[in-house]
Amino acid sequence: MEKIRIQKLLSYCGYCSRRKAEQLITAGRVRCNGRPVKLGDKATAKDLLSVDGENIDIPKKKTYRYIMLNKPRGYVTTMSDEQGRRCVTDLLTGIPERVYPIGRLDRNSEGLLLFTNDGKFANDIMHPSREVSKTYRVTVRPPVSEEQLAQMSAGVEIESGVVTAPANIVAQVQEANRVVLLVTIHEGKKREVRLMCDAVGLEVARLRRISIGPLKLGMLQPGEWRDLTSEELRALRAAIGRN
Repeated sequence: MEKIRIQKLLSYCGYCSRRKAEQLITAGRVRCNGRPVKLGDKATAKDLLSVDGENIDIPKKKTYRYIMLNKPRGYVTTMSDEQGRRCVTDLLTGIPERVYPIGRLDRNSEGLLLFTNDGKFANDIMHPSREVSKTYRVTVRPPVSEEQLAQMSAGVEIESGVVTAPANIVAQVQEANRVVLLVTIHEGKKREVRLMCDAVGLEVARLRRISIGPLKLGMLQPGEWRDLTSEELRALRAAIGRN
């Protein structure tokens, strides 16, 4: 293996995404042959890489995994948690490869979450330029006005100077005690859908992601996971322009 940037090598190993690897390097947590590394440094499979003192195995031949999980409430989307909270990786049993989540769902949200050890694939799914759609089934407290839905659809300010891109909002269910919205976005700002609802005065009672691009959650039960089928993987690759 020729020398490649260490952040790319960590992604290749399936340790984390390339973006996360860059953060680890910047924080001084990555070493190569015992010496701290900086962004731009390169290494090969013959070098000894470590993160926080843990040696990283660099396989000569990579086996990629692509997994979907139905995340239940109460789990944080991280590999480990200093506060001792339950992590989504606790649900992935019997997987020899080290996979990591693509994007995130906050602790109180649920639904479709993808995992992989393919760093390039993960980056493509998350990158805003790919505009991979994500659809959420959001239960809010009534009443909900047409004006509120129009504001969310057009884009709302969720932080100082941060305005969401146009979204597709459909009221699927309207009952006396609840309204169910289908919200489709094409970007991935942190807690974006919850903040969109908050910006127009809607209280979120439940938030569940039901699809990412062409991939649908389907009948997968909360806490269960499975590998993507070859057809699903091809459809996702087509959505990100990687046929």
